[in-house]
Order: sequence, then C-alpha cells, then structure tokens
Amino acid sequence: MPNSINDIKQSEKQLDRVFWEKNLIYQCSNFEVGGSGGVETYLASLFEHRPDNVSDRVIKSLKNVDQSQFRLLHIHSPDLLLQLTGECPTIFSVHNHSLYCPSGTKYLAGQQTTCDRNFSYLGCTWGKLVDKCGSRRPLRTFRELQTTHQFLDVLKTRKITFIANSEYVREELIKNGVPPEQTVTLHCGISLPKTATTPLSLGVHQNQRILFVGRIVSDKGLEWLLKTLIHTDPQIQLDIAGEGWERSRLEELANTLGLRNRITWHGWCDRDTINKLYQQCFAVIFPSVWPEPAGLVTLEAYARYRPVIGSAVGGIPEHLRDGETGILVPGNNIKKLADAINHLSTDYQTSRHMGEQGHALLMKQFTMNYHVKNLQTIYAKTIAEFDY
Repeated sequence: MPNSINDIKQSEKQLDRVFWEKNLIYQCSNFEVGGSGGVETYLASLFEHRPDNVSDRVIKSLKNVDQSQFRLLHIHSPDLLLQLTGECPTIFSVHNHSLYCPSGTKYLAGQQTTCDRNFSYLGCTWGKLVDKCGSRRPLRTFRELQTTHQFLDVLKTRKITFIANSEYVREELIKNGVPPEQTVTLHCGISLPKTATTPLSLGVHQNQRILFVGRIVSDKGLEWLLKTLIHTDPQIQLDIAGEGWERSRLEELANTLGLRNRITWHGWCDRDTINKLYQQCFAVIFPSVWPEPAGLVTLEAYARYRPVIGSAVGGIPEHLRDGETGILVPGNNIKKLADAINHLSTDYQTSRHMGEQGHALLMKQFTMNYHVKNLQTIYAKTIAEFDY
C-alpha cells in the first residue's frame, strides 16, 4: 500500500512500464488523487483505507487494455464508461451530475432554481440558452449534449452497478433511465483528522467566527452568504477558505457592502490551515445554491465538532439533520440564513451540542472505515452476479 499520495502519483507515472496484476480490483479515474476537489479528496481517503484485494494503482485509460483480467473495475470518471468492453464486473461511482446533466450542475442560474428536467436534447438546449444552465457557447453546448447522450447509451449495452452518493442522486439516475436494480446508495465517508479535535469551547464561541470552505464560484452560494452577513451581528467574522474565478467580483461586492473588516480571504489552504480554521469557528456555513450531490464539507465540520448551517438542496439534507447537527435553510433565503447564524452566535450550548451530535453521527455512519466495509459488500455482490 502506498505510504502517501506522492507514492500513488508516482505509481500513476509508472503505469506504462508495468503489467497489471490479475484478479485485483482497480480504481479507474481521471481525477487527481489527493487534489483539491471533493472527488479527489474522496479518492485519497479510499486509497488510505484500501483493502488487500484492491490495487494501489489507478487506471487512467481502458483503451487497448484486456479488461477480462480484472476482478472488478471501479470507475469514477464518466468518460471511462465509453471505454468499457463488458468483460469484467464494473461499478461506477456517481460523484456528480455529469452523467445525466450536460452542464453538470442541475441548476438554472437564470431562474435561481434547481432543474427538474430529465435529459433530452430539446429540454437541455432550452435550459442552456434560456435558463442559463452552464455554458451557452454553441460548440461546447453541442459537445456536452452529445457526450451525455453517449453516457446514457452505455446503459443499454453494459450491465454496471451504479453507486450514488445520495438518495437524491440515485433518484436522478432512475429518472434518466438507469434500472433501479442496478443502483445503490452509499453515502460518502471521510478520513478522520490526524490532529486532535475538540468540542466547541466557550472561548472559541465568543470569538464569533464562521467559516466557508469551498470553490469561489457562483453555484457555491458565497454571494448569498455575503449579502446575508450584513444582517447578522456586526461582531461576527467570516473566514473564507478557497479560490475560484468569482473571487475578485465577490471581494468587490464585500467591500461595497461595507464588509471589508469582517472578512478574511485565505485563498487556497493546506490541510493544517484548514484544520485551524475549523477549530476557530463556532459554525460552518454551507450555502450552496446548486443541488450538491452530497457535499463533504458537512462531514469535515462534524469531524471537528462543528455545527453546520446548510442549504436544503440536493443531497445536503441527507447528511445534515435539521435541529440536531445543524440548521437547514432554503436556498437564497437571506432572512432564514441570517436568523440561523444569529441564533447559533448567541447560543453557545446549542452550538456545542449540535457539533457533538454531528461528530457522533459521523463516527456512527460516515467514517471511511464504515464506507469501505459497505463498499466491499457491493464489490462482492457485483462480482457474484456477473455473468462470465
């Protein structure tokens, strides 16, 4: 087993010079293991907890590969579905909406609402051109529509087990033609922090800091959070950990709103810095306006005993128990979000108790050890049912 992410990356570079080991399970992905995104973080945790029957190498392409030699292929990138030959058991983990949504967002920016359409050329073209769902450049739009059609066509010729990371995603798969019997929900797990974490203290709560972690893009709802912050107690400070193409615009917005002295823009943060930011806040804000398939931010907050105030969209409510481990609010609702932040800012006992409840829930259902144990059961069932 690799000792670090660097070992995994070194293995990836050597793939062209080694033989694949037969009768092993292989992870197949074009995502960078240990990168900054949710899928990359998940893959790093998956390798950290890798069972003996799973290879420590990542397959980045299945072209010209004898797929019959593998015990099972576990695919994480949709484009690799198009390279399957059907010669061995296959699982596809659905981490996002790109399998059935050309834009990958399921969010109509023009209407500021979740898209409830199934995939179709006409409906999705209308969604892009009129409802401002993703890119509206003609060539890119055509390619995205064509690719999504190809992905869904694979379902007609290959028997694949689809793992959805939330019930919300599983329902979307079924609505778009995936047979229910080929789908299963397995919520994400995370690795526990290597540094000590403690429940919220009164001193930290009195510092009145909240935290946003994520890419600074329109779908993540940071603009909504900034417009909300002016309606919260002026003592509350916001830490923002992340980068993205919207940062400059949102910094200008924050300054226009008079929030310059209440916000710290940390940019991209390493793991140690992220841990410190989690430990110095009294709550984590997860204000996504697009329907997050799942969202690891909630689990990362629980790992640090912090409550979460999050949007009631997509798969977020499946991790966040309203009133127990945090507070759910309607997307883009400034008053509800402000009320939730103000409530926890003035109630130390509730904030601490919610954080403790979140940590207990994580330890019971969402650790990577628990996740891998369930994943092994899915592997065994898929292998047993494969028609060799």
